[in-house]
Amino acid sequence: MKETKHIFSPYEKFVIAILALLQFTVVLDFMVLSPLGAILMPGLGISTSQFGLVVSAYAFSAGASGLCAAGFADKFDRKKMLLFFYVGFVCGTLFCGIVNSYLLLLYARVITGIFGGVIGSISFAIITDMFSMQVRGRVMGVVQMAFAASQILGIPVGLYLATHFNWHAPFLMIAAFALLIGTVIALRLKPVTGHLQGKQDKNAFIHLWHTASNPFYLRGFAATILLATGGFMIMPFSTAFLVNNILIPEAHLSEIFFITGLASIVTGPYLGKQADKYGKYRLFIFGSIISMIMVMIFTHLGPNPVWVVILTNIILYTGISSRMISSSALISGVPEMQDRGAYMGINSSIQQVSGGVAAFVSGLIVYQPAKNAPLQHFDTVGYVTAGTMLVTLGMMYFIDRQVSKKLHVVHA
Repeated sequence: MKETKHIFSPYEKFVIAILALLQFTVVLDFMVLSPLGAILMPGLGISTSQFGLVVSAYAFSAGASGLCAAGFADKFDRKKMLLFFYVGFVCGTLFCGIVNSYLLLLYARVITGIFGGVIGSISFAIITDMFSMQVRGRVMGVVQMAFAASQILGIPVGLYLATHFNWHAPFLMIAAFALLIGTVIALRLKPVTGHLQGKQDKNAFIHLWHTASNPFYLRGFAATILLATGGFMIMPFSTAFLVNNILIPEAHLSEIFFITGLASIVTGPYLGKQADKYGKYRLFIFGSIISMIMVMIFTHLGPNPVWVVILTNIILYTGISSRMISSSALISGVPEMQDRGAYMGINSSIQQVSGGVAAFVSGLIVYQPAKNAPLQHFDTVGYVTAGTMLVTLGMMYFIDRQVSKKLHVVHA
């Protein structure tokens, strides 16, 4: 595949940047809660199970709202849809920053999830509408940096604010920053209405059903389930594994995640360019092979110096980033323009729920005999994760073939 010579216009660069910043706030709001557990639990006087419910409440409400909104996603200007849900997200995050009881915090996380869970799908629909498949890898590479940026910038700042003020402060910071981004979107982003020109189902629920039951779309949904499984099975217990099995002092954890995140920010745009230059599926193959090898190495590690863990993490997350960027670009080519909002909404919901199920299954496999004892059967999680990655390789091959065929028909 020849490298594209496309040069982004100033407005296209603005759209990419603002959507990346928007994703940063949404991802950070989701990720910042877990590290606050040590401060929040004694502050509210809640148990670990209650805190776990607060964390999972966002994911499940996000999954439910994404599915409910999917039928309506293609019936409105995408800018108006984005602003509506982003305003709700800002209000929910602000609510988290002012509540003083467990029950109110639980309600606040549900509200934030209801609105925040739809924002990602709308953003990806806008990217798909505005940018051709030939340059979509580069766009996804920049937007996906939001995950790494939230890890190396947002979480340390959030923890600093929570430590020096209280656990409300990180949410107030996110709400203030998100309000600024929302204002810029309202003033600068142009209406996105190209999808309204095509033929559409009059009834939102019929539109949802037609999208959810499309045989070609079902392949994309199935691939998303396994893609989410590949990431979320290892993630929940990786920190405990580092401390209890690899014997990394807790003081070095922030150093490990900071350097790993910094490396992801540097490699993200580069990997996006390679996806456009050599092909999305080729990058996915590369990322999957690297990920499978490094997952097996990581889950079998014993006591090691910090530098070995950092190097292992950097290579592992390079593989995972390659899979995320290339698969996001490929799957974005699955739906027709008039179905993109609904497709992305369903896809986002499936991703949220699959991630939750994967984390739950991982918890059933792994166990810790005693406090501070090494985790048992974490290597089994590695085998399962590598297996899902191998199966996903075959599924993405058929999606790549179908998307390529559709593009050839369009250009013909």
